Amino acid sequence: MHTRLSKISLSMETNLMPVPTLPGISAKTVETPRLTTRVLFSGSDDGIPVLFLHGNASSATFWEETMLALPPGYRGIAPDQRGYGEADRDQKIDATRGLRDLSDDAVALLDTLGIQAAHVAGHSLGGAVIWQLMMDAPERILTVTQVCPGSPYGFGGTKDLDGTMCYPDGAGSGGGTVNPSFTQAMADGDRSAENPQASPRVVMNAFYWKPPFVPAREEDLLSSVLSEHVGEHEYPGDAVPSPNWPNVAPGVYGPANALSPLYNRDVSALYEIAPKPPVLWVRGSDDQIVSDNSLFDLGTLGALGAVPGWPGADVYPSQPMVSQTRAVLDKYQAAGGSYREVVMPETGHTPYIEKPDDFNKVFHAHLG
Repeated sequence: MHTRLSKISLSMETNLMPVPTLPGISAKTVETPRLTTRVLFSGSDDGIPVLFLHGNASSATFWEETMLALPPGYRGIAPDQRGYGEADRDQKIDATRGLRDLSDDAVALLDTLGIQAAHVAGHSLGGAVIWQLMMDAPERILTVTQVCPGSPYGFGGTKDLDGTMCYPDGAGSGGGTVNPSFTQAMADGDRSAENPQASPRVVMNAFYWKPPFVPAREEDLLSSVLSEHVGEHEYPGDAVPSPNWPNVAPGVYGPANALSPLYNRDVSALYEIAPKPPVLWVRGSDDQIVSDNSLFDLGTLGALGAVPGWPGADVYPSQPMVSQTRAVLDKYQAAGGSYREVVMPETGHTPYIEKPDDFNKVFHAHLG
């Protein structure tokens, strides 16, 4: 078990539990020219590398079972990304670069490990990082597996298949849209289920998977959720006032702002890359986080009356996240790439934990 733990904040220092690793997973502190962080490994050092990138409000811990289930001859590699887990807290995410800080971190990790090319798998925010990684370094990628990925156009604030922003300042996306009670509970290391709207345990079990599913490693996964770095320069990040509904626009720090469409506008390079790695896209039929009617999207919440002053569907509809991804992948395929979409029924936002046998069947076939 890896015991070195970065200090998250004064309030979390006594509440945050070190996250144990499963037998067969080794944890090492790896220093690259860009970032020092915890990296989990499975398999032999000379195995075919598979790089796993975790989602928001989680860490590399979420991938452990999937890493252990890799076929013989593969090597699993899963870092705590910048802003999460045991990544160096002094290294912030510059949101004005979109997700390039995290993409550059992934390339630097491959360089440090002496890996020329790897299979890559990303979940949620990690999937959004992989869209950028595909554009930045396609020659480093053997195959792509996207699991409930964020839209190539970012999270929130867009209204059509082309990712057109609802407002030019990205209003309704970024750090200012995150529930402050949730981030305070994160900072406090809250492991209770007392607040049905904001307790990290409740949010995890209500939205990360489809209830009534509860994972066997619930406590370890909750510790992983709570290990995200919290603060104005981390999660949720900063925000600026906006004259546009809901009167808040993205700031310049942290992962929530890095996901804003304000900083993720042009995906056209995706159609020009060479080589074009084959893409497997796996999603849950009942995902409430990444969907065409996401309950974390201000357009959806406005239509439900949960956020006052909603300007209407013509101005600010729900972001069609899944349809945007499909439209982009259709263009990718038309440009010479290939993709396969797999929808897992009765499944939420984390298919590889909810339905590991079904997920691994398609994932391993894709790797092969």
